Amino acid sequence: MQLFYTPDIDPKLSQYFLSEEESKHAVRVLRLAVGDEVTLIDGKGGLYKAEIIDAHPKRTILQINSVTEEYQKRNHYLHIAIAPTKNLDRIEWFLEKATEIGIDEISLVICQRSERKEAKIERLDKIITSAIKQSIKAYHPKLNAPVAFHQFIQQGFEGDKYIAHCADGEKADLTQSFKKHGRYLIMIGPEGDFTPAEVEMAAKSSYRALTLGESRLRTETAALEACFEVNFLNR
Repeated sequence: MQLFYTPDIDPKLSQYFLSEEESKHAVRVLRLAVGDEVTLIDGKGGLYKAEIIDAHPKRTILQINSVTEEYQKRNHYLHIAIAPTKNLDRIEWFLEKATEIGIDEISLVICQRSERKEAKIERLDKIITSAIKQSIKAYHPKLNAPVAFHQFIQQGFEGDKYIAHCADGEKADLTQSFKKHGRYLIMIGPEGDFTPAEVEMAAKSSYRALTLGESRLRTETAALEACFEVNFLNR
């Protein structure tokens, strides 16, 4: 299956023109020709079956044959807020794997102990795009630009809010306190964990302390574990 990400496609039209970059890839690299069938995803739930009617390396024309709306729509909403790691490769790995498993929104949160204060959203978003194409996901997860911790927790969120940290104290366990088919926001801290002040600040903003097991996990591993648990429990 040859799949293309086409966020600007109009489901009301019967034809679609691939961009010059995608046209070149389709014709020169994939060697697609007139009559070949392709699949398109718009990132908003639409999956399209199409046929090439003009295989031009700069402006390939497709005939849309069928449209499936809300393709594999998820029964819950998962938002992971994660502190960018010092080695950005680890965040890239998390974005790729979380997208393949299933996630709806990712926020990059700058904490007091964060060793990285910025990230190139454009590059990270391309990694997400590649992952939805790889895993045939019709929904493109939303990626938010880095924001300071104190600003992030002031943002509204309708659903269950958790903060996963390593400090002692009573913590919720998803396997015991989970409500299926809901909306979940889980915060994952930097390599040095959240500060006590940040944990307290989150608690005052109705975040529940969360445990992800007895092992001390890397930031990106903890985030992926949370992603896996939520998806597993919502099966």
